[in-house]
Amino acid sequence: MNSLTDTELKALVPRCRQGDRSAQEAVFQSLYGKMMAACMRYHRDRDHAQDVLQTGFIKVFTSLDKYNGEGSFEGWVRRIVVNTAIDDVRKKRYDEISIDADEYEWLEDESDNEIEWNHTLFKNKDRVMEALRDLSPAYRTVFNLYVIEGYAHKEIAEMLDINIGTSKSNLAKAKVNLRKALKEIEE
Repeated sequence: MNSLTDTELKALVPRCRQGDRSAQEAVFQSLYGKMMAACMRYHRDRDHAQDVLQTGFIKVFTSLDKYNGEGSFEGWVRRIVVNTAIDDVRKKRYDEISIDADEYEWLEDESDNEIEWNHTLFKNKDRVMEALRDLSPAYRTVFNLYVIEGYAHKEIAEMLDINIGTSKSNLAKAKVNLRKALKEIEE
């Protein structure tokens, strides 16, 4: 099914609230690709990402009474799906998020230019996605939340129940690992 416009999606909301399976299927099919891509940023295993996506859509359909029609419906769904992926990462704790005392010097290095980094990201999108999937879940999660989703370190720390320094350190390490992986791919 082709992607529906936000207006078309919003028009399906009342039917979805009433439990209309065909309306729910239309919403799911329309948003599946974008939401699956969001889940894959947090989980490298496709089957697990699909499970998280299914859980996210269940939350969407059971929470439709909370959607007031303001703003983008797709954005509202994305927020629920991303939060579901984050909850899963937090719950599973695939890797312990750790930081050694001597690693705090990473936090002092603010020479990284975010605009330059973002340009690199979009210029090498496929390579970055491949390298991103190879990061540890802790690094990948913080990277996704900060660079892709636009959260601040304070928000990330609260979401993942870690301290701000750990969030900053994991972001710095993720960037170093991604640059190293991209360099290896280019050579």
